[in-house]
Amino acid sequence: MLVKQRRPVAKTASIPAPTGGWNKRDNIADMAETDAVICKNYFPTASDVMLRQGVIDWVTGFTGDTVETLMGYQSATASKLFAVVDVGATAEIVDVTNSDTDGTPPASAVTALTNARFQHVNFSTTGGAFLLAVNGADKMRYYTGSAWDVDGGGTYTVTGVDTATWIHLNIHKRRVWGVQKDSLLAWYLPTDSIAGAAASFDFRPIFKRGGYLMAMGTWSLDAGEGLDDHAVFVTSEGEVAVYKGTDPSSANTWALVGVWHIGNPIGRRCLVKFGGDLLIVSQDGLLPFSSALMSSRVNTKSALTDKIQQAVSEATSLYSSNFGWQILPYPVENMLILNVPTSATESQQYVMNTITGSWCWFEGWDATCWELFDDEIYYGTAGKVCKAWNGNSDFNANIDGEVLPAFSAFGNRGNIKHFKMAKPIISTDGNPGVLLGINTDYDTSAPVGAPTFTATVAATWDSATWDASVWGGSYSIKKDWQTIGGIGNVASLHLVTSSRGVNIRWASTVYVYEVGGGIG
Repeated sequence: MLVKQRRPVAKTASIPAPTGGWNKRDNIADMAETDAVICKNYFPTASDVMLRQGVIDWVTGFTGDTVETLMGYQSATASKLFAVVDVGATAEIVDVTNSDTDGTPPASAVTALTNARFQHVNFSTTGGAFLLAVNGADKMRYYTGSAWDVDGGGTYTVTGVDTATWIHLNIHKRRVWGVQKDSLLAWYLPTDSIAGAAASFDFRPIFKRGGYLMAMGTWSLDAGEGLDDHAVFVTSEGEVAVYKGTDPSSANTWALVGVWHIGNPIGRRCLVKFGGDLLIVSQDGLLPFSSALMSSRVNTKSALTDKIQQAVSEATSLYSSNFGWQILPYPVENMLILNVPTSATESQQYVMNTITGSWCWFEGWDATCWELFDDEIYYGTAGKVCKAWNGNSDFNANIDGEVLPAFSAFGNRGNIKHFKMAKPIISTDGNPGVLLGINTDYDTSAPVGAPTFTATVAATWDSATWDASVWGGSYSIKKDWQTIGGIGNVASLHLVTSSRGVNIRWASTVYVYEVGGGIG
C-alpha cells in the first residue's frame, strides 16, 4: 500500500528587531531573540534599532598634533569650549567654542604647558564662575569668564601645596579638592574658595594595598535620612574609601563610612556623575557605586556592562594602558558612552541606551577625549575637534552599519527548516546601500558583496538574490516580501548598510519557512 507523502506546510513568524542590543555574555545558541550578536553603528531604542548619526569637523588645522582634553565652561551668562592640544614638546589651550574649519586653528589662549592631559571642574563663588584645570605637571589654571590665569600669577594663590602636583579635581560640599599625583594625599581648599591655604588629607593609614590616589568623586545616596553626598576616593589598586560629612578637619563632621575593593580603575577619567549615582570604569566593567559596594570584591553582574562583559574584559586586557578611556553621559539622546582607545590613534565607543540598558558599539569616531557642551557632544582627535551625533554622514562620507540579531529556532529547535521569504520592516528617508542575507546554524559571516546605493541585496546561503529596488524620496516604510534561500535549524537575517545623508530604522522581520525532519 502506497503512503502519500505529506507536503511541507509553509509557516510564518515575526521576529522583532534586536532592541535588547549587543550581547557578549551569553552563549550564541542561548540568546534572547531580541538580542544581537553584532550591533555596530546601530543604536537600540525601545521600539527599533536605528543607524547612528554622523560627525562633522568643528575646528581643524592642528596638523600633526592631537587634542587630548576638551573642557567646557559654564556661567549664568556665558559658555566656552576649550581644547588642550599636544603640540609636541609642549601643550596649548585653544578656544574652540566657534566652528573654524578653514585649516588654520584659532590662536592659543595658553601656551608652554607640559602636557595636554587635564582634569577640570566648574566652580562658582561670590567672586564669579570659574573653570579650574590641572594636569599633574603645571600649576592650576583658572578661566575667569574673560581670561586665563594661573595659580600664583597675582590674582589667585594656593598656599601649602604646589598645585603643579595636582592631577585630579573634584567639588565636594562647597570645597575644591585636589588629588596629588603619585601619592595617597588629597588636598582641600577653604569653603567657597578657589585659592587660599590648602589642607592635606592623608590616606596612607586607610588604604592597605598601596598604590596612589587615582580620582575623587561625589556620590549621592539615600542613607535612610534623606539624600546626602558622600566623598569617594579611588586608588590605582582598586580600593575605594567613602566618607560622609562636611569639614575634613573635624572628627565631629567628617567620618569614614567604609573601605571596599573593586577592580583596578582604568585611566584618570574613570569616574563620572550619573544622575544620583557615581560610575567607575574598572577591570570589572562599568560599575554604579550604588550596587558595586555590596561586597569586598564586586560581582560583575552588578556592572552596567554585564551583557557585554566579555567585550569589556577583552578591551581592558588589551587596551587599559592606552590614553583615552572616558565615560560620557549624553542625556538628550538617552545614551551613556564609554570610549575605548584601541590604539594611540583609533578608538571605539561602547554605547548604552540609558532607558533600556541595551548596548551597541560605534566605529568611525577615533576620539581621544570627549565633552558634553551646551547639550551637544564633541570629541578631540588627531588634528582637530569634531562635533558628533550631527547629521547623517561621517565627514561627508558613508556611515557603515551592521546588525546580526540573535539566532531563532522559531519555536522548534530540533527540526531543520527551509527559509523561503523574508519581509524586513525598514523605514528610511533616502537611498541607502543595503546588503541583507539569511544566516543559519550560528554562522556569523557577513553577506558577500558591498552595499550599493541601488539597494540590491543577496543572501549568504544558497545564493538567493533579492529583488532589486531603489529606495528614495520621502520618509517611508519598506515592507516588501523578498525571496531568500537558507537551510538550517536556526536562522537570522543579517543587515549590512552603507549610507550618507539617510536615516535607517529596522523594526522587525517576518519570515516564511518550511519545517522538515529532525536531522539537520
